[in-house]
Amino acid sequence: MAAPAAAMKNHFSHMSCSIVEDTRLSNAAPASKSPIAFTRAVIPPSSSPNEMLAVEAIWRIRHTSLPGQDVAARIVAEPAAAILALDERINTLDKQITAAFRTHPQAKVIESLPGIGPILGAELVVAAGDLGAYRDAGHLASAAGLVPVPRDSGRRTGNLHRPKRYSRLRRIFYLSAQTSIIRPGPSRDSYLKKRAQGLKHIQAVIALARRRASVLWALLRDNRPFTPIPPTAQTA
Repeated sequence: MAAPAAAMKNHFSHMSCSIVEDTRLSNAAPASKSPIAFTRAVIPPSSSPNEMLAVEAIWRIRHTSLPGQDVAARIVAEPAAAILALDERINTLDKQITAAFRTHPQAKVIESLPGIGPILGAELVVAAGDLGAYRDAGHLASAAGLVPVPRDSGRRTGNLHRPKRYSRLRRIFYLSAQTSIIRPGPSRDSYLKKRAQGLKHIQAVIALARRRASVLWALLRDNRPFTPIPPTAQTA
């Protein structure tokens, strides 16, 4: 553990010194009168927001003349370097998680459902465990906390509620449902239908998440990717 920690510390130190050095070399990039122009001149438009913020910080350091400017430059540059390094680390981890998830035999089926990408798909596989162990869609939805359960007491019966306890599966289905309604498609149509029936946003998303749990279970059972039109309707 000591070696990776030392390597990471050296990496942060190297990036920090590089940014400080760039801060002092005011002629390294074309003269710019605004941080936006300077950012465009130094890094490509495809750079991450964290990289843009770091470069903008460098421009502000260049154009600020205060006592102890070198100290201020280091104070700003060191956390900026740490942010850049963290952003790079996150991107690397995302790639590793994506690669690992796509080795799953049903990764293509899971990822075909709108709203589920490789990162959320990987979390689904971890949280659900053996996806073949759920004998029907209701059991998968129940494990996710998306099925109302009885809350009877005394003479009062038929009182149902959804469990409020935290569930990773519930979170996954909720997030994927919320993402899926951004673009036109069956999920958005179902959500808008529930809203038209008087449900609030959260209620409509939870109802959609319950329906998508059933759809995902059927896809996994048949080992087929999602299609906007069900196969039975396509062949009819």
